[in-house]
Amino acid sequence: MAMPRVVAFVLLLLSLLGIACDAQLSSTFYDQICPTALTTIRTVIRQAVSQERRMAASLIRLHFHDCFVQGCDASILLDDTPSMIGEQNAAPNRNSARGYGVIHKAKTEVEKSCPGVVSCADILAVAARDASFSVSWWSILDGKLGRRDSTSASKTLAESELPHFQESLDRLISIFSNKGLSARDMVALSGSHTIGQAQCFLFRNRIHNQTNIDTGFASTRRRTCPTSGGDEKLAPLDLVTPNSFDNNYFKNLIQRKGLLETDQALFNGGSTDSIVTEYSRNPTAFKSDFATAMIKMGDIEPLTGLEGQIRNICGAVN
Repeated sequence: MAMPRVVAFVLLLLSLLGIACDAQLSSTFYDQICPTALTTIRTVIRQAVSQERRMAASLIRLHFHDCFVQGCDASILLDDTPSMIGEQNAAPNRNSARGYGVIHKAKTEVEKSCPGVVSCADILAVAARDASFSVSWWSILDGKLGRRDSTSASKTLAESELPHFQESLDRLISIFSNKGLSARDMVALSGSHTIGQAQCFLFRNRIHNQTNIDTGFASTRRRTCPTSGGDEKLAPLDLVTPNSFDNNYFKNLIQRKGLLETDQALFNGGSTDSIVTEYSRNPTAFKSDFATAMIKMGDIEPLTGLEGQIRNICGAVN
C-alpha cells in the first residue's frame, strides 16, 4: 500500500473510531450495514410464537431479565464457564427463563447474511418487540438499535437486581426507579403478564395463605398447586384470555385475581391502584404506555461504540 493511501486509511480509521466512541442507539442503525436484519429476526420470532404462543411472553421476559442486570447487553445469554458463573442459573432465571434457543436461531440466521454485525443484545430487544406484536397486532414503534454485547455475566448481580416474586409495592417501585423507570412504567410493563404462565412454587403462598384473593380463584388454582409438590405445574397469569395481549390482566387485579404476589401488589390499596384502574378501563392507554415503557427499558445502560463486542454466537464470548 503506497504511503498516501496508508495515511488516508489511518485517517479514515481514526474517523470511524471517533464516530464509534460517540455512538448512540438509533432506530435506523442497521438500515445500511444490515438491511435484512429486522426482517430475518421477525421471521424467526413469528415462527417460534406460531409454534408455541407462550413463547411470546418468554421472549419479553428474557429481554426484561437481561436489561435489569448490567443493562441491555445480552449478558443473560452467556453460558457458564469455569471462570464465570452467569445469570442463567440465578434464582430468578433457573428453570424458568425461556427462549434462549429462539434467540440463538435468530442470531444464526442473521449471521448468514451479515456476519459479525448484529449484536445479540439487539436481537433480544427486537425479539421482545416482535413477540409483543405477534400476539397483539399493534406495534412498538421506533425501537432503538446499536447495542453491543457484554463479555461478562454475574449470577450474584442477577439475584440482587431482579425483582423477587414476593416483593412489596414499595420495593418494586424502588427497583424500577433504580433503572430509570417510573411507577407507571412498572405497571405498564407488568401488563405483559396478560400472556404467559407461572410455575406453582411462585404462587403457592398466595393461593394458600393470602387473604387479598378471590376465594373462587384461589380454590381453582389449588387444584393443580397443592401445599407441597408439583412445583413446576403451570397456570396462566391471566385466567380470562391467557393467549391474548389485552388489558384483562388489570381487570383481574381489580377482582383480586392476580396470580403472583407482585401482580396483586399493584392493586392492593397502594399508590398504583389508580393506574391499574385506568388501564382496566382504557386498553389504548395501556398499549401506548407499554410501548413507551418497553423502549425506555431497552435504553437501560446499553453498551455502544467500542464497548463490549458483537458476539459470534450468543452463548459465548468471542
